[in-house]
Amino acid sequence: MGICFGKRKKSTAEIVPQNQPTTTIRLYGSPRSTAYIRVALKYKAAAVSLRCVVDDTCGGDDHNANENLVVAVEVAGSSSPQTERVSGPPSTLLQFIDTRFPHPPLLLQIRSPETTSLVAAVVKLTELQHRSVTWHLERLVRWATDLLTRQNKRGGRGGEIDPTVGTARMEVRKLGRSYTQLLELMLEHAQMEERLLFPIFNFADPMICKAANEEHARDLPIMNGIKEDIKSIEVIDNGSPAYQEALSNFSKRLKSLQERYRQHFLEEERELLPYMEAAELNKEQQQRLLDQCVDVMQETHSHNLFIFLLQGLLPHEAMHYLDLISMCSNKERTASMLQMII
Repeated sequence: MGICFGKRKKSTAEIVPQNQPTTTIRLYGSPRSTAYIRVALKYKAAAVSLRCVVDDTCGGDDHNANENLVVAVEVAGSSSPQTERVSGPPSTLLQFIDTRFPHPPLLLQIRSPETTSLVAAVVKLTELQHRSVTWHLERLVRWATDLLTRQNKRGGRGGEIDPTVGTARMEVRKLGRSYTQLLELMLEHAQMEERLLFPIFNFADPMICKAANEEHARDLPIMNGIKEDIKSIEVIDNGSPAYQEALSNFSKRLKSLQERYRQHFLEEERELLPYMEAAELNKEQQQRLLDQCVDVMQETHSHNLFIFLLQGLLPHEAMHYLDLISMCSNKERTASMLQMII
């Protein structure tokens, strides 16, 4: 699960012999209009050596994202050079790329944002945010468990040294930075639900979201307490019994938070979100709700946290999230968000 934006990888020239065939994806369109497909190709490039070239034949960045684009897959350096071309809207190009390069899959089913109701979009947006938070919590729990068991040793299985793993103090600081990002994501997600979704449920039935509101109120002190735990561990001598005890208590609290959120998300998706359709919002209200959901999570949809959010999703989930974002009425902002993560 997840995406690896921002990590430097060896170039094709470094890892592929020069006499081997190379695959080039040539996108005909402006940088803005091709942004969605370029994000998709970042996932594919993690498994397949691809070179992406944008051929701006539109004379600028004013190309309409809904107009037909052209993608060409060019295989060079082989005994029989081949070029495949397909044209159409971004969804058609994505299907073609998924067929041509199956792994990792970006489409488990053909999505059609044009036929997706805006209420369903808000529900799915919420569920995908749940998925990302869940994945990051699981990752932090594994991280804390590893710190607790290896006791400041950098050796991995079989005694080998992992160059990506630092000292215990370095790893605690990295874990702390990751938890801070997760905390921001969780707080903005909770704010989105409390400000926009819960009032809808409350209008339909005042008792329906009482438990969810209470759950949010109980979680906040726990979340902040874990952040303070990390700060305390950073300053304790990592060879002392106090360090092991603090790390053990931190690991237990993190696991407890993970279980609370697992149950909390399950209850919301099973008992709360299905009532969105029953609220009977008109088309204008639905569009406003979707726009506001994106607006409220302003920091999350900024550069660093947006990538952090996408890292917690499978490739097809991340592309679905981008589909939902593209349904917002502010197309300029959507285009900027896509270009921001390329």
